[in-house]
Amino acid sequence: MSGNSFLCGFCMLIRLKIPKTIMWVINLLVIFILIFTSFRFATYFSFKPTDLDFSELIPSFLLGIRYDMRWISIILLPIVLVSLLPNLSPFYSARNKRWWTWYLAIITFVVFFFFAADFGNFAYNRTRLNASALNFLEDAGISMKMLWQSYPIFWMLMGLVVAVLFFRWLFRRMHWTVIARTDGHGIPYKRKWFFITGFFLLICIYGSINSSSLKWERAFELNDNFKSYLSLNPLQNFFTTLKFRLPQFNEAKARENFPIVAEWMGLRGKESFSYRREVFPERKGFESHPNIVLVMCESFSMYKSSMSGNPLNTTPYFNKMVDSGVFFEKCFTPHFSTARGLFALLTGIPDVQLSKFSTRNKAALNQHTIINNFDGYDKMYFLGGSPEFNNFHGLLKNIDGLQMYTEGNFKSPKMNVWGISDKNLFLEANEVFRKQQKPFFAIIQTADNHRPFMIPQEDKDFTKVVLPRDTLRKYGFESVNEFNSFRYSDYCFEKFMESAKAESYFHNTIFIFVGDHGVSGNATNMYPSVWTEQRLSDEHVPLLFYAPYLLSPQSRTEVVSLIDVLPTIAGMVQQPYVNTTLGRDLLNPAKQNNYAFIIYHDEGRIGIVTDTYYFTKNINFSEEHLYPVTGERLPYTPAQQDSIKSKLTDVTTAIYETGRWMLMNNKGR
Repeated sequence: MSGNSFLCGFCMLIRLKIPKTIMWVINLLVIFILIFTSFRFATYFSFKPTDLDFSELIPSFLLGIRYDMRWISIILLPIVLVSLLPNLSPFYSARNKRWWTWYLAIITFVVFFFFAADFGNFAYNRTRLNASALNFLEDAGISMKMLWQSYPIFWMLMGLVVAVLFFRWLFRRMHWTVIARTDGHGIPYKRKWFFITGFFLLICIYGSINSSSLKWERAFELNDNFKSYLSLNPLQNFFTTLKFRLPQFNEAKARENFPIVAEWMGLRGKESFSYRREVFPERKGFESHPNIVLVMCESFSMYKSSMSGNPLNTTPYFNKMVDSGVFFEKCFTPHFSTARGLFALLTGIPDVQLSKFSTRNKAALNQHTIINNFDGYDKMYFLGGSPEFNNFHGLLKNIDGLQMYTEGNFKSPKMNVWGISDKNLFLEANEVFRKQQKPFFAIIQTADNHRPFMIPQEDKDFTKVVLPRDTLRKYGFESVNEFNSFRYSDYCFEKFMESAKAESYFHNTIFIFVGDHGVSGNATNMYPSVWTEQRLSDEHVPLLFYAPYLLSPQSRTEVVSLIDVLPTIAGMVQQPYVNTTLGRDLLNPAKQNNYAFIIYHDEGRIGIVTDTYYFTKNINFSEEHLYPVTGERLPYTPAQQDSIKSKLTDVTTAIYETGRWMLMNNKGR
């Protein structure tokens, strides 16, 4: 506010004989409103979609003020209530002033911390900070090491501390200004002003003057994700979404939707409400008991790879393997994140738990997995770092007799927070495989294609490439480090496969490579705009079954899912297996309806990708969209689009409700 209006405001408060504490609180209120509003404008200018005008976002700003007033009132109410006792007022003594200004400084630090974390989360996930962040707090040590190795954390914290100290000085200055302007005016200490102010702040916390309080869901009545998140502030979003960290399912809804899912999956007995089916081997199954090496590739985005036609040619070796394997070019993970990807891969269930990874939910850890049906196989798991991160270890306990090769079990030196390099992980796994006397099922989980994007100095035969920033952005990469890290993944694949080819086990081994998830970015030079605008690139990953001595090369164009990987592997082996979830054998000629379910947990968006279109709906508000995946426009009339939406909304809801039920009911033992 200007100096003149500031003085006029003080004069009015003095004439009303308002106590000094209340004057201070009013000025603090103005300061915090400016802080919260500035942050909202920063979000607006940084992340506003190009198709939204400011006039369309005015309702978001107005609703946002109400949410902000709630949290500002929560901050200021203790000052008002405690100061009902005069000797505890900030103006009673120098000690009181010191305590209350430190209280405000600490609160400001917390607010700024939430704002900073939210800004980073919005830049990465396009959603407000929410309770999902606690997934990483549970692995605080590993998470902090990753952040420390990836970002200038020291200077970021120093900047935050300096900002907070500045605001503490401002609070003290405002305290001095109140004294300077009111001394000699004989303002009495009347409690009525404290009750009036306290009542006003309580109304702001409630968020309404009628019987209905201001709820988190009110933001989603704006029927647009950006509008909704712009109205919310990170404090409101974080603390409200804490309730979503508890497993929730509705068996009645799962039963109601069972016929839809049963028809999609071709299940018999649509009235039985049972997903259990024992699958017997067919002629296509190999009697040689082939070894299985399942590689879950960190952040393996299809559009960044050579297989998409990306001119940067980041994965030339993998592209050569594709020519000799069974390759699915339209594989989608159900969600973003490594923990959720591992869960879906091993169980066949999309991890639809909101705000918490199912690997972190004890009630969801006991899961049936098809891997246990590989009788006579040794089971192994390889990870360069700690399996305690996101409780991978808790999920992997479902695999009977699993041999763990993880941090502390390797000869190679640790490279960063994620452990040994992927190249060394592959080579040490190969050393184990070459000594095996029995068939084996091995899972190798890579990690290098992730911040802090480090490449070992020992790999001097890997040549880094430096390209202009504009070129990198044009083809989907945010930095030269990310670009070279992606290229390094291909280098590691080559080192692994060339070493494996020299061993006898190679001839009777099926290698499966699949991404745990993709990463958002500019995919417009490889795919239609919907892949970028609706973030299909987050989930689009390569899926390759590679066994030159066992499998005939195929290039498959239908839409498939990460949850289909294990049933497909099991179908290649001459032994029965039990499937109790949503995954399907992709090589079964009887499969129908090519669907891949996708969920964006933080924004409540669920959807289905088909060979022709991408359908989405929101679980927080009524919104449905249909997008083309093979072009820029849908070749259908509005009536035809409504008909397609009507069918796909039922399928989408059915898979979501079934997934919620399965998380708690797919018991392994």
